[in-house]
Amino acid sequence: MIDTFFGLGQLDSSRALFMSLVIGILFGIVLERAGFGSSRRLSGVFYFRDMAVIKVMFTGMITAIIGITLSVRFGLISEPSIYLMPTLYKAQIIGGLLFGIGFVTGGWCPGTAAVGAASGKWDAVVFLGGAIGGSIFFNETYAWIKGVYEAGNPHIAFIYQSIGMPKGWFILFFVLTGILVFWCVELIEKKRNQTHNYLHSDFLKQFSFVLLVAGFSVFMFLGDPSSDAKTTGSPSQSVDTSEQVLLTQIENALDHMDPEDLARRLMAGPQDLVLVDVRSEPEFLKFHIKTARHIPLKDLVQQLEPYRNKGLIVLYSNGMTHPAQARDVLARLGFGNVYLLTDGLDGFIKRCLRPVSLRSEPVPESAAREINQWRQFFLTSASAPAGKAFLAGAAPSGLPLPGIIDSQRLSSLLGIPDLRVIDLRSQPEYNTRHIPGSLALNVESLRGNIKGIPSCLLPAPLLAGHLSLMGIQPRTLVVMVCGDKVQDATLAGMALERLGHANYAVLAGGFLRWKAMGLPTDTLLPQIKITPYPEADNDQFTIDYKTVLSHMQNKTALIIDVRPQAYYTGEKSDEARAGHIPGAVNRPFDLDTVKSADAVEFKPVSELTGAYEKIIPSKATHVIVHCRTGHQASQTFFVLKHLLGYSRILWYDAGWTEWASRMELPVKTGITP
Repeated sequence: MIDTFFGLGQLDSSRALFMSLVIGILFGIVLERAGFGSSRRLSGVFYFRDMAVIKVMFTGMITAIIGITLSVRFGLISEPSIYLMPTLYKAQIIGGLLFGIGFVTGGWCPGTAAVGAASGKWDAVVFLGGAIGGSIFFNETYAWIKGVYEAGNPHIAFIYQSIGMPKGWFILFFVLTGILVFWCVELIEKKRNQTHNYLHSDFLKQFSFVLLVAGFSVFMFLGDPSSDAKTTGSPSQSVDTSEQVLLTQIENALDHMDPEDLARRLMAGPQDLVLVDVRSEPEFLKFHIKTARHIPLKDLVQQLEPYRNKGLIVLYSNGMTHPAQARDVLARLGFGNVYLLTDGLDGFIKRCLRPVSLRSEPVPESAAREINQWRQFFLTSASAPAGKAFLAGAAPSGLPLPGIIDSQRLSSLLGIPDLRVIDLRSQPEYNTRHIPGSLALNVESLRGNIKGIPSCLLPAPLLAGHLSLMGIQPRTLVVMVCGDKVQDATLAGMALERLGHANYAVLAGGFLRWKAMGLPTDTLLPQIKITPYPEADNDQFTIDYKTVLSHMQNKTALIIDVRPQAYYTGEKSDEARAGHIPGAVNRPFDLDTVKSADAVEFKPVSELTGAYEKIIPSKATHVIVHCRTGHQASQTFFVLKHLLGYSRILWYDAGWTEWASRMELPVKTGITP
């Protein structure tokens, strides 16, 4: 079985980039050899002078449809591992018209323009530059036209399915159509140019014969693939291609995930993995794997539709019977990304959570350490009920707090009494659409002028008043929802930290991810009852400039300046002085997040761990984080303390605003060695 980059989830890897460059270069060479480095020849198709574009297009399509179909049929590649572009009729019709206008006008398409540019043709360079500029323009104006993409649900549409034609018959018909097109365009060229290259040549006859044989071969191998028709032949003759693909996947172990692999993936942090518990609700509430979402079997198709062929879906029960049956149903419905948990929950407990001392066979030291880490991760609050009211100070099942919560988990918790979702986007954005039951909060309302220093976090009594007005109590789970600025959520988290409220989480991907997943939203303002919140100040992490200066002079703490590098070096400045605290190292806060197609979120924990291990000597090192006003530094504080487990993290809230204004404090510019 050939594994594709898409099937392995490695389309964004450096290996995939390298292969795409190699394939692209080779493809460009072929196009150039075929004469597609000339806009005159390309545009000839519109004047019926040169029909090479039509010939190449049909040759490519026929080769692809025959090659892929036979590869799937003989188990060389699995159909779910092939990326199928979703159909968006409105967007694709408009895009096709724009593409056509550009092609007619300039004689180039983006791919052939790259070939022409590589050949030194200036019109191709201009056209390629315009295509790049248009792409940038499209990206910058996407917010205005995204409605075109949201018009209707994306889906995979195949012509043969739409017209009810069996796949084998459709492929044969398509090949015959292609052969007819080849002969017709030769006739057109002869009539238009009074000459022809292949019309009566042996090559065209031989080429047509080869295609005809290939088309009939596919038809014979597939047979009549109408799975709805009743057959009287042998069982193998009545097996649909999708069924054969499913059997091939099972034979090659592409339908399950081992408990150890699942454990490592979950411990690595947020990623595109949906873990689904299909047991009964009482069993789920009694105990389930951390991050799992409970979905009854009857609701699987509807609730998993947003994740169809996106990321990984892992199903589990106590054993494997029900998940296997559910997986087969989903596979037949086009879900190519569904896996089973090998040996189910029982196997996960036995292989990942059973204490080393109770195992019948000796366990290597490295494996024992990993098992102990798994036990600590998965058994901490793992039996707390999810979807119900929590005990005071408790976290939802399996969720380490403070921490990150994904949209699926939050969706399952909506409506419970001890939950407050805080939307930190602008009020117009909140008013337009928000998560049901969420409250709007301007994060700047948590800051003010403290002893002459602007934009500092408010004292505990004022913060407690904020929470009181929003109906938050010490036992309440607070979920912070940001827009495209993760630091808004972490700054609000600092307010909770000051009050000792550890029962909070940041929504992974914020509202953008929630919306992209098609989860429910509304415009209602919730009815909140004011509740008293204790005013106790539990802040042991906020420090002033005197403490920073002492650590700097005595070299007793690592100071991390999380501002952009240009402000750290002094190339840019919007404060009294430019530069940085002597001895401070620069790690810009935005290096800890990644922007995807639908959201901004934290990078995987494994990646963050590697990055900070190069900067911070040990987990016990004293670390001071600061930016200009504490906003960006709150994000780094959250990463180091709550995602990576550093125990001595201090937050210089007043930051560079105060330090730069105090002329007695030292400042350095440039890069610190």
